[in-house]
Amino acid sequence: MQPDQPPTTTLWRPTGPKELDLVRELDWRVWPPRLPEQPIFYPVLNEDYAIRIARDWNVKHDGAGFVTRFEVDSGFLRRYAVQQAGGETILELWVPAEELDEFNAHIVGKIELVHEFR
Repeated sequence: MQPDQPPTTTLWRPTGPKELDLVRELDWRVWPPRLPEQPIFYPVLNEDYAIRIARDWNVKHDGAGFVTRFEVDSGFLRRYAVQQAGGETILELWVPAEELDEFNAHIVGKIELVHEFR
């Protein structure tokens, strides 16, 4: 962490090929706007959960699944309650689509591709 950089929280995002292509086009700096049928952006709080979604859901539905990792200003994230979407480690944040631009403005550094499943 740089001296002038705020403390950050690591988040993961399981994604399919279309969304990953958009992130790449956006220079790995922001998440693309949600589609009308996607009112919520769901980053997850642990890598294992992201892997399960990418491997077990994205591959089945999209032919490939990817896990990305990125850092977000921890102070900003306090506005979002952690949601338990199943078991003890199935944790995610629910970011309303209309807040995604502000969320993106609090990403520190670049979004990284860390796993790929086919």
